[in-house]
Amino acid sequence: MHHATILFDLDGTLTDPREGITRSIQHALAQLGIDEPDLVRLEPFIGPPLLQAFMEFYGFDEARAWEAVTHYRERFKTVGLYENLLFDGVLEMLEHLRGQGRTLYVATSKPSVFAREIARHFAFDHHFRMIYGSELDGTRTNKVELIAHLVAEERLEPAQTLMIGDRKHDLIGAHRNGLQAVAVGYGFGSHDELMAESPAYYYATLPALRAAFG
Repeated sequence: MHHATILFDLDGTLTDPREGITRSIQHALAQLGIDEPDLVRLEPFIGPPLLQAFMEFYGFDEARAWEAVTHYRERFKTVGLYENLLFDGVLEMLEHLRGQGRTLYVATSKPSVFAREIARHFAFDHHFRMIYGSELDGTRTNKVELIAHLVAEERLEPAQTLMIGDRKHDLIGAHRNGLQAVAVGYGFGSHDELMAESPAYYYATLPALRAAFG
């Protein structure tokens, strides 16, 4: 993988946000009168845009989904954001890639304000030229739009740019913008979900991903 520029998804690719996201979803549902004691059932919320996920998984209309997002953020911005773990080996991998002269970006559907605070708190922000996320009003939660915006803003050459992610949204966003995509199997997307989008590369573990960069 010779690419000079690499875009990384955040949740499920660099960090394991399982506890913070699922507990914040649980909180949001409770505020709307829905009791969901099983956090595992809420893991499909990790990765896709939140507004659409509430509409898809709970049948909310857009207004009620925005209510849920508001309640989610109440908890996430003060507590859930920090209920997060860097995957073992991420810092070493990022340092290695920068040592090779590559330029790194984060491309996440998570609002930029949250993504930047996570990167700062867990001390990996300095590895990235810029962290790109969505806006709080929902702008650029779609990975196709987000990656298009990033590529345009940074004047990147798609043929020299690689997108790495753990969900189909990352792969679709890459392909629609002319980028090759790497699927990783240690996050939250199933093998079937990822293979259906025909990634250029697939690595089941983070050590395998790291090794692929030489």
